[in-house]
Amino acid sequence: MTMHYPLLVSNILNRARTAFADKEIITRTEDGTHRYTYKDMGARVNRLANALSALGVKKGDRVGTFGWNTYRHLEAYFASPIMGAVNHTINIRLFPDDLVYIINHAEDKVVLVDPDLVPILEPLAPQMESVEHFIIMSDDPEPATTLPGALCYETLLAQASDEFTQPEMDEYDPAGLCYTSATTGRPKGVTYTHRALYLHSMAECMADTSAFSERDTTMAMVPMFHANCWGFPYSSTMVGANQVMPGVRPDPQAICELFEEHKVTLTAGVPTIWVGVLDYLDRSGKTYDFSSLRAVISGGSAVPVSVIRAYKEKLGVDLVHAYGMTEATPIVTYNRVKTHLEGLPEDEKYELAGSQGLVVAGLEMRLVDENGEDLPWDGEQRGELLFRGPWVAREYYNDERTAETYIDGWYHSGDIASVNPDGYIQIGDRVKDMVKSGGEWISSVDLETAIIAHPDVLEAAVIAIPHPTWVERPLACVVPREDARDSLDRAQVMDFIRDKFARWWLPDDVVFIDEIPKTSVGKFDKKVLRDRYQDYVVGG
Repeated sequence: MTMHYPLLVSNILNRARTAFADKEIITRTEDGTHRYTYKDMGARVNRLANALSALGVKKGDRVGTFGWNTYRHLEAYFASPIMGAVNHTINIRLFPDDLVYIINHAEDKVVLVDPDLVPILEPLAPQMESVEHFIIMSDDPEPATTLPGALCYETLLAQASDEFTQPEMDEYDPAGLCYTSATTGRPKGVTYTHRALYLHSMAECMADTSAFSERDTTMAMVPMFHANCWGFPYSSTMVGANQVMPGVRPDPQAICELFEEHKVTLTAGVPTIWVGVLDYLDRSGKTYDFSSLRAVISGGSAVPVSVIRAYKEKLGVDLVHAYGMTEATPIVTYNRVKTHLEGLPEDEKYELAGSQGLVVAGLEMRLVDENGEDLPWDGEQRGELLFRGPWVAREYYNDERTAETYIDGWYHSGDIASVNPDGYIQIGDRVKDMVKSGGEWISSVDLETAIIAHPDVLEAAVIAIPHPTWVERPLACVVPREDARDSLDRAQVMDFIRDKFARWWLPDDVVFIDEIPKTSVGKFDKKVLRDRYQDYVVGG
C-alpha cells in the first residue's frame, strides 16, 4: 500500500517556488518587459488567494479570468485552485451573447479582467447575474470604468498577506473550468480536477511527449483562455522552466523578436499563427535567430506538410504536430518518430510528420465505424476516434448534451481518422466538415492540405455546397498570397492538385477570398463559409 497523497495544483507551485526559486517569468508589456522569479510569483499567488478569500470566494466558487498571456494571468491559474476555488478561463473572442451565457452558466463570483478588455465587459455587466466583483489586472488604484465596484488587482495584493494556509482538499476536487469555442450551439463547460491537471502535466513532461525541462524557456502562443493554454503554465512550472508571456495582441513580428531575445526553446499555437509567421518573414525579408527553438508545437487543426517542410528547410526548426481537445485537458497525441522509422525516405518522413502522431501514455483510444464496431489499424479504414483516460472529462458541466458525447465510458470526439499499424493517427475531418458526394465521403482536410502546398496560396478551406445530383460537392475557398492576388486563378489551383486525387474528389470550383473566417481560438470557421456559399452555383 502506498501513502494517501493527493495530486494537487499547489504541489506544482510549491516545487517551483522552492526548487527553482530564481527561475524567471518574463512578460512582454506595453512599456517593455516585466520579469520576476518563481519565488516572487509564489508570494503573489498567496496574496491573490488571500485577497479573493477576503472578497468572499470560498471552496468550489468559480473565479473568471478574462485576459491575455501575462504574469498576472499565470498567478490566477494557481491562486484559485490552491484555495479550493475553480479557475474559469473565459474566451476573450466570444460573441457577447456567449460571454454572458458562460459567465452566468458558470456562476462566476469574481472576474479578473485585463485593462484593454474592460470595454468588452462594461456593456454586458448588468446581465451577469452572479458576478460580485470585477478585478482589473493593473496597478491603477482608481480604474476608469463603469464596471460595478471595480477593484484594482495590485491594490488588493498590496493589502493581503503573502502567507496562505491551504484548506483540506481532494485530488478529485475541481480546479479549472473551460468552455468549448462553440462552433455549433452554445459553448459547453469542461471541469478539470486537480488530479487531471497534475497527471496531464506529468504526461506533457515525458520525453516522448513535449519533454518540458528545467533547461527550457517556454512561450505559449496558444491563448491562456483556451484549454489550460495546452498545459504550458502548469507543465512549465512543474519543471521550473523559464516562461515567456507574449502579452497583449502579439503579432508575428513580436513573436519572432521574443523567440530571438529570450532564446525560447519550446512554443505552441494553432497553425494560423505559424503560417502567419512564415508569411511575415517572406514579406518583410527579415531574419531572426531561431537556433534556440527545439520544437514549435502546432495543434487545433491539421497543419499542412508544406508548412512543416518550410519550417525545417527555411528556419531549421521542427514543427511538431499535436492533437487534443478541451475535453481532454487537452493533450491526446504527440508526433514523435519511432526509431525504426528514422530511416524512411525524406518525403515519407515529412508525410509522417503531417499526421497527428501517437496517443500519449496514459490514455486509451478506439477507432470505430458508424455502428460503434472497432475498425482495424491499417492506415486505410476511417472511423471516429474515441478516448478515455485520467485527464479526459467524463461529462460536460451542468449540460444535458453530455449524453450525446460521453457513451459507455468513452469520449466520442467527432473526428474522423485512420490509424496506421504503428499507431499514428491521421485525422481526415470533423464529421460535420466531411463532404458526402453521391454517398461517398470526401475529406476537406486532405484537399486543403494539397491546395495550401501551392506556393501562391496563403490559406485554403474546403466546404460542402448543395448539388442537385450528388447532394454535396466540394468548393475550395482560397486566400492567395499578397503578391499573387492578381495572378492566381482557378486553373492554376486545379492543375496543382489534379494528379493527387480521384477525379470525383476534385472541387467543383475555386473561389478567391481576402481571408478565411476564424473561430475564437484561431481555427477555420467553416460554418460561416457554408452560410456564405449555401446558394453558390458553379459557373453562376
